[in-house]
Amino acid sequence: MSYCQSPFRFQRRVTREVIVGDPTKGGVVIGGDHPVVKQSMLTCDTMDTAESVKQSLELVAVGCQIVRITAPTVKDAANLKHIAAELRTRGCLAPIVADIHFKPDAAMEAANWVEMVRINPGNYADSKKFAVKEYTDAQYADELRRIEEKFTPLVARCKTLGRAMRIGTNHGSLSDRIMNRFGDTPLGMVESALEFARICRAHDFHNFKFSMKSSNPKVMIECYRLLVARLAKEGPDWNYPIHLGVTEAGEGEDGRIKSAIGIGSLLCDGIGDTIRVSLTEDSPHEIAVCNDLLAQIPVLANSAAVAPIALGYDPFEFERRHTPEIELADAVKCGGEQTVRVVVTRATFDKVAPKIRPKDDVKPEAVYEDLVIHEIDPMQDFEINCDSQLVTVKDGVSLPPITAFRLLAAKLKRLGRHNPILLKDCLTFEPVPLTAEVALLRAAVNIGSLLADGIGDAILIRGESGAGLSLRLAFNILQAAGCRSFKTDYVACPSCGRTLFNLQTVTARIKARTEHLKGVKIAIMGCIVNGPGEMADADFGYVGGAPNKINLYVGKQPIKFNIPESEAVDRLVDLIREHGKWVEPERVDSLAASLTH
Repeated sequence: MSYCQSPFRFQRRVTREVIVGDPTKGGVVIGGDHPVVKQSMLTCDTMDTAESVKQSLELVAVGCQIVRITAPTVKDAANLKHIAAELRTRGCLAPIVADIHFKPDAAMEAANWVEMVRINPGNYADSKKFAVKEYTDAQYADELRRIEEKFTPLVARCKTLGRAMRIGTNHGSLSDRIMNRFGDTPLGMVESALEFARICRAHDFHNFKFSMKSSNPKVMIECYRLLVARLAKEGPDWNYPIHLGVTEAGEGEDGRIKSAIGIGSLLCDGIGDTIRVSLTEDSPHEIAVCNDLLAQIPVLANSAAVAPIALGYDPFEFERRHTPEIELADAVKCGGEQTVRVVVTRATFDKVAPKIRPKDDVKPEAVYEDLVIHEIDPMQDFEINCDSQLVTVKDGVSLPPITAFRLLAAKLKRLGRHNPILLKDCLTFEPVPLTAEVALLRAAVNIGSLLADGIGDAILIRGESGAGLSLRLAFNILQAAGCRSFKTDYVACPSCGRTLFNLQTVTARIKARTEHLKGVKIAIMGCIVNGPGEMADADFGYVGGAPNKINLYVGKQPIKFNIPESEAVDRLVDLIREHGKWVEPERVDSLAASLTH
């Protein structure tokens, strides 16, 4: 199977067009030759018409092209009529998407008033109880008939009214039926979406797109690749557009890095027709990141011809490239089972070295100029005599880093070599230093994409000119890509009308108490829609269970229920203590914090 025309040369995936609203009256055309469309979501209660209108106008003003609004109940869905009417009265013609999870009746109502309906196959017709059950083929077929009976009325209404649809699978909310047959896997996510797509096609409804979202960028990338490959295998008329996003990415630098890894990698391979950057921040911030990220793709994606060669890794299942373990620097090894190491330039080392303390986790592990390294132009034939030689791509090569390092790994495999590879975020230097925002996105896309491919044993960041910032950025990329854990990891959803507490305030409060817990993963979820599943690999979860009431989880298991919000952070800390994961914070500021200033 293949997920793109070539992993070495950009060619945008050819899709059919999906019409969202009336293009002559402010509607949007997705796919085909049209530019990638930016979208975001409201954070307020859908029953608050005035605030919904205000937030929608603010989003459109900064370039949002599709506005998503949650509709958890029929009552919320009915109020979309008033929100849409007021927006149109004010001259705002941007299409609205109703976000539906558990209520088919809400979807049917919403389709009357908005241009698109998003459904989640794991929640739309199935209740999730984490039940273990073996399905015979006959029982599974019966379940599919039940789903078709529930889903067909919405398909018919969307077709009649000229609405669009998004079939949006989430890693955190696969149905028990899918989980029992396929497991919590990319294959399960793809099959869940295809089941609903087949129902659409059976009724000659084709005005829909897909999404495959996860809070883990590596899982997200695998899911989208597998989906696109499966669609191609189904036939040329299965060329539906794709919406990209890393769900529950979090806030600040971490949220931007996770999103850049997942979304940027796929865009560079020509996949993606709409995008959303899901941040635990005010929604307009998401559009600014969308703009910055889309602007980098022409620079990061390769347009030059590359001679055909077999890919050096399996793009559908993550496995770190096998290499021998070698000495990188004094008392530091890389390759083999070693963690991915952080290399810095001599100039960076000289600036940060005076601030390093013995216990600091964020510190240089080797100096680039001191390494014995073989610099290779992967566009040329080369020979290498042993596997224990560290290699990298030579500066000045006329390829973007993703293509250059994929080509290097492929040629090493063809030679039967397994040399450890040092990844670089850039191979040429801009005449004017990059802004911190652009440097972060470029490094995250370039380095993160390759790490998600399983390539890389050490990394070097040079596009960020600030010494301390470049060092911390390297560690943050490794954490976001799941390669290292040097600090607390947070899975935090963006706010929406389903959210049962103020996510930004609570996230800040939880971080203030727990951000020193190295290696602990905490999920902060505004509601239960994706909670237990998306938190499956988190150590602890803080989830809105009811207004002003919090449920606490260990993994995906609820442990404590209906805790008053005023007490919930303290109770979370108690839970972490009970499970032996708590340590008292040091009173001295860490280097990781000081390097950001």
